[in-house]
Amino acid sequence: MKTLTCDVCRHTIQDPISGRNYFHLEHRDICEACKDQLEISLKPVVRTKDPFSYEWYTKLVEDSIEKAIGKGKF
Repeated sequence: MKTLTCDVCRHTIQDPISGRNYFHLEHRDICEACKDQLEISLKPVVRTKDPFSYEWYTKLVEDSIEKAIGKGKF
């Protein structure tokens, strides 16, 4: 049996399947619940950005993940 630990909330993910119950974002492994919270927190910010830039979005995701790791949650 394989296990993986979420880099944000530190919960153990049993039988990890990439893209299904954990996600690899910006060199971090994130559980499904934390990924959902990340998307919820980023949605209002992304909607107000005009013009949209992938470089900006990548930096925003990276900064949000690092901030969440420091707090232990999104």
